[in-house]
Amino acid sequence: MATKYQQGHFSPQNPDKYIGKHEPIYRSGWELAFMRMCDNHPNISKWASEAQQIEYMNPFTGKRSRYIPDFFIVYTDKEGKNHAEIIETPEFKGYEVELENKDQTIKLLLDKSGKILKEEIEKEEADD
Repeated sequence: MATKYQQGHFSPQNPDKYIGKHEPIYRSGWELAFMRMCDNHPNISKWASEAQQIEYMNPFTGKRSRYIPDFFIVYTDKEGKNHAEIIETPEFKGYEVELENKDQTIKLLLDKSGKILKEEIEKEEADD
């Protein structure tokens, strides 16, 4: 089946920086551009594609689900501090959903199919 998106396997030019367990696969032009940047940027020391799974309880179905972020990177900022981050490449802004209860607010960014693209949990401050 043909697709209108760029897809393929990426061969890192700097394989010592790639820490994933499988060959990186890009599913869009955004992902390919990000892989090239990770591979070539001097401040990115390590990176992986689809290397982590985050399990969560789907608030709509009540079933356990898995979220696999696009990238994991380790980089050094301009002050020389090391950081590790999970990155989701942008393709579709998605739908924003906010769930609240007495203890916390959960903000979700969902894609067209309901997959969670971003989750933010804010804990409510306890009243003294």
